[in-house]
Amino acid sequence: MTSQQSTVEHVLVVPTLLFHEVGHFQGFTSNIAPYLDTLFDPNYVSYRPRPEVEEDPSFKQLIPYCIFRHNSEVFHYTRGGSQGESRLHSKRSVGIGGHISAEDQESGTSVYHEAMWREIREEVFLETEFKETCVGLINDDETEVGRVHLGVVHIFDLDMPKVRPREESIKQTGFAQPAQLAHERDQFETWSQICLDYLLSQN
Repeated sequence: MTSQQSTVEHVLVVPTLLFHEVGHFQGFTSNIAPYLDTLFDPNYVSYRPRPEVEEDPSFKQLIPYCIFRHNSEVFHYTRGGSQGESRLHSKRSVGIGGHISAEDQESGTSVYHEAMWREIREEVFLETEFKETCVGLINDDETEVGRVHLGVVHIFDLDMPKVRPREESIKQTGFAQPAQLAHERDQFETWSQICLDYLLSQN
């Protein structure tokens, strides 16, 4: 029993009520400062067993969500059946990212950035220089997955369109204009739909 418990991933969460106190929103916000200042305060965050919080909307799991862009075209892919969140299998996506794990604390650096880079390294080969910017947050209380997650959106503006899948579950990759992908909107996971709307609003 003990060894089985030790293998359960513990992920970083904040109380959903705290998120509501800072300011509840549905969709996308670029007003990131008040959220990041509060939601990453060590006084409020905790690490809890992932199987528990995946079904508990009283907590929000904080998720780095990274978009790779080159000359206004964004990287996109289809999630295979073996990747991470089972409720997103076979959906298309423009974001790479995942949970902040208790194990990310062991790096001695920023837990958040360690988690973000761990996810990138696990999922893709990023073989170009880039400029990274945190542009906003995503909240989606209208879906089962969204109710227990809060996304922090980063855009990586790449010198060259050199992103390759490392995981076999990342399939049908490519770069395309957001307007082109928006025509196939229903094929994408909700967070990607929200990000595509944001990208289109910037043009």
